[in-house]
Amino acid sequence: MGGPEAVGRPGAPAGPRPAEPGGGALDRERAYHEACRAALAAMVRDAGDQVVSGENASADGASAEALGRRLRGRARDLREEPDRPLFFGRLDFDDSPDGGDHRGQSYHIGRRRISPHPAAPPMVIDWRAPVSRTFYQASARDPRGVAVRRRFGWAPGSHGAAEDLTGLEDERLTARAGAGVHGGVDDRADGPAGGSRIVAGEIERPRVGPMRDIVATIQPEQDDLVRGGLADSVCVQGAPGTGKTAVGLHRAAYLLYTYPQRIQRGGLLVLGPNRAFLRYIAEVLPALGEIDVRQCTIEDEIARHPVRATDGDAAAAVKHDVRMAAVLARALYGRVRRPAELLTEPLAVPDGSYRWRVPVEELDRVVAEVRAQAPPYAVGREHVRSRTVALIQRQAERRAGPPGNEWLRRIGRAKAVTAYLDAVWPATRPEEVVAALLGDPAALAEAADGLLTAGEQAAISWPKPPRTFRTARWSAADMVLLDEVAGLIERPAGYGHVVVDEAQDLSPMQCRAIARRVDFGSITVLGDLAQGTTPWAADNWPEQLAHLGKPDAAVVPLTTGFRVPAAVVALANRLLDALPVDVPPARSLRRDGELRIERVERGDDLAAATVAAVREALAREGSVGVIATEPDAARAGAALRAAGIPAAGVEEIGTAARVTVLPATAADGLEFDHVVVVEPAAIEAAEPRGRHRLYVVLTRAVSRLHLLHHRPLPAPLAD
Repeated sequence: MGGPEAVGRPGAPAGPRPAEPGGGALDRERAYHEACRAALAAMVRDAGDQVVSGENASADGASAEALGRRLRGRARDLREEPDRPLFFGRLDFDDSPDGGDHRGQSYHIGRRRISPHPAAPPMVIDWRAPVSRTFYQASARDPRGVAVRRRFGWAPGSHGAAEDLTGLEDERLTARAGAGVHGGVDDRADGPAGGSRIVAGEIERPRVGPMRDIVATIQPEQDDLVRGGLADSVCVQGAPGTGKTAVGLHRAAYLLYTYPQRIQRGGLLVLGPNRAFLRYIAEVLPALGEIDVRQCTIEDEIARHPVRATDGDAAAAVKHDVRMAAVLARALYGRVRRPAELLTEPLAVPDGSYRWRVPVEELDRVVAEVRAQAPPYAVGREHVRSRTVALIQRQAERRAGPPGNEWLRRIGRAKAVTAYLDAVWPATRPEEVVAALLGDPAALAEAADGLLTAGEQAAISWPKPPRTFRTARWSAADMVLLDEVAGLIERPAGYGHVVVDEAQDLSPMQCRAIARRVDFGSITVLGDLAQGTTPWAADNWPEQLAHLGKPDAAVVPLTTGFRVPAAVVALANRLLDALPVDVPPARSLRRDGELRIERVERGDDLAAATVAAVREALAREGSVGVIATEPDAARAGAALRAAGIPAAGVEEIGTAARVTVLPATAADGLEFDHVVVVEPAAIEAAEPRGRHRLYVVLTRAVSRLHLLHHRPLPAPLAD
């Protein structure tokens, strides 16, 4: 991790000057890559030497520890740098004023800054550096001083061997350089990056294993989102195949690079919808040089206890409802009592042989004032303590002058003060509050009066309360309740930035848990309302953003898909028209791809048809995903294994397995080159928002979609 690149005007160009594509240019670029590889090796050695010398540096303890962490972190990052091509593009600026300080210079663009020496001009510029933005944004209409933008083609799966550099393209942006893309590319082609075959090939390349970064193929509208400021919260309404997940992850990497100290103070959190998705994206940030990022699900983030109980649908729906926040607040602050209800005479606090007495009406006023200020519960308790001590302090000052700090501490911890505090503002734990609420119908009725119906209260009440909150068996939905109360008791430590993917599926209470963690930070919200599949999925972004604590966040639609073929998008858009959400339809720039719909005469033949479809897909390149309802997925997996075809399950997503069989409920955020969907009608009928689920399933294919069905297709697809 490093700070922003300050690329000035070095005395000599950092890379080769523009050259016409051909064997000579390719050989020179290969040689330059080898020189960069040697420079990187020197950086690794130098980082190790700095750790050793830093251990012997003279400094105070805190400074030495901070220096040591920084040096060890940099050395670790460089050691763990994966073997891969060190650059993917080059910028050659002309001599016009539009180039600013970069006039006449050439820069190679890669995933990490590479320099033979800290004081030397960089041989490779980090893709996040300010000058690198020109690589993504420059065009023939707005060249920004760039004469030539060069893109490099590397062999698939290359570890950075020089011979893996297989080609290059020069896109000449200024009239002086000549228009068009050269190197065997039709500059009039429709598609990303002005028709670059290297970019198109990288976007469309079949892939097996985890998600890859997209630094070589970021489009201008994606780059605008990636490079938003740290204080900016944004919501990306992304249609399938538009790269919204990649945008969120690259934005995280950009913020870590550009604002390292501010982000490191609070940390950066990436929240995904499930662990299969997290395994799928796990290698993106490390590939971009960022390792110290927490990636988890919202369930992992708020987990306080093992989940050992299961809620029914009705109970889960109520617990995730935003009204529960008010119920819990009532239950917690209902523990606070007015002193006038408990005391019939002044509070007496012994002080040696003397007793200080505080009138009940003054104590009553203190508690009322603190309640009106609505601080976190634990803070409020301490405010009552300190103000009670202040009332005693005033009496002491009148009697013997200002007391010392030791006296104030002793009075504040006196048994009489603590006992009084425990009576009017008792200390408590989230588990104690929630267990008392769910385990006592009378307490629940009092806290939920006017908020929950009798039926809703009955749904969440524990039929057999535990003896104490310590023996309670908690459900997954109980965790959001515990986190809500924990946030009322004491404000949690926040993150500098949070990236939330598939945010449309979050419940209001889950959103509130996230909001508490970004009170003083910012958030990147990624999602698609059409893909909302949970019972509490959002129908609009303004309401969801309000729950997330960022009602003013801009909503930016991404509608142009680069991965999902047009034929698949067109089929999915049929479902979109039948969904009760207002989102713009997706469109795709890919005119390749294949869609096949096959009817199976007998339901018993679906498993055999699935095996045949997978064999057909395996004859081509890329990953294969078989998606069905949970029972159908189990049958399909058994059939494939019986036929001798290795079939991975959900727990193996992100590995190099070519064939993965998964239930439709685990498909969120994933993609496969070939997708076999078994019995779409069963997927739609399996849950209340089954049509949304089917929309998700259909849009997982990035090359070929094969529908197998015996039952009639859902109505929007029946034509």
